[in-house]
Amino acid sequence: MSPPFEPVVRVAGLQMTYGSHDVLTGVDFEVHPGEVVCLLGPNGAGKTTTIEILEGFRVRSGGDVRVLGEDPAQAGDAWRARVGVVLQSWRDHARWTPRRLLEQLGGYFAPYSTATHPRPYELEWLLDTVGLTENADRKIGTLSGGQRRRLDVAMGIIGRPELLFLDEPTAGFDPQARRDFHDLVHRLSDLEGTSILLTTHDLAEAERLADRILILAAGRIVADGSADELTRQVAGTAEVRWSRGGERFVHATEDATPFVRRLFEQHGEEITDLEVRRASLEDTYIAMVQRFESGDRTAPALAEVSR
Repeated sequence: MSPPFEPVVRVAGLQMTYGSHDVLTGVDFEVHPGEVVCLLGPNGAGKTTTIEILEGFRVRSGGDVRVLGEDPAQAGDAWRARVGVVLQSWRDHARWTPRRLLEQLGGYFAPYSTATHPRPYELEWLLDTVGLTENADRKIGTLSGGQRRRLDVAMGIIGRPELLFLDEPTAGFDPQARRDFHDLVHRLSDLEGTSILLTTHDLAEAERLADRILILAAGRIVADGSADELTRQVAGTAEVRWSRGGERFVHATEDATPFVRRLFEQHGEEITDLEVRRASLEDTYIAMVQRFESGDRTAPALAEVSR
């Protein structure tokens, strides 16, 4: 069934060449309203180039790109006010305070506010949401790396973007800050309807945040689906482990649920230490990239999940 709304991002045949080097050779994907999509790929695969083209910071060599209905290479300020960007490294405004900086940035978005989509976010709410209330009036130069990263996030979302780009968003975050950020991403997508496209090297983060995962390798998208869908493509079988009567058993099966049901029907309470294992997203990612980079372009595991 087709989605009820037009895609927020539509990329078809995207190409990027630097001299004689083809970085992107035909990238195709879509992002739909309210989706959280994670772009994965090895270093040099073209993730940053792809994101910069979508943000309007780099001009593509070929293909068609539409972001919020416009070509980013030609879009103006009204379009840019609808897009949020959190870069991988912070911007250094050492003598400013977070409050002052965010007030200034918020003023840029105010002219593009509408009745249905008011901009910017209310400042005190934003400071509390990203965990900067206690440090809002300190000079930015005195903040820790994690606190500066929180400020980066605040700067990226203050305009209440309809589409948010996140490049390694939790780099420098401690575990609690990372969890708080994940909650924020879910709040933006679930309650605000914000579409989010992120890159990360943290596969656990990708699995926790993303509705869909795209894997970019050798210049094009080689896999597209949820973490569970992609894992099933690479490892259709599950490994069931259990103990009975002091012995340890292992069995591979394509459908673990009926197997486990039969196991309990046969042996009941004799079954202990039951465990069902599937390939992790990390296993899946490595297998897909290695398979494609080895020249195997026809492997079923690389086919897109039908949607």
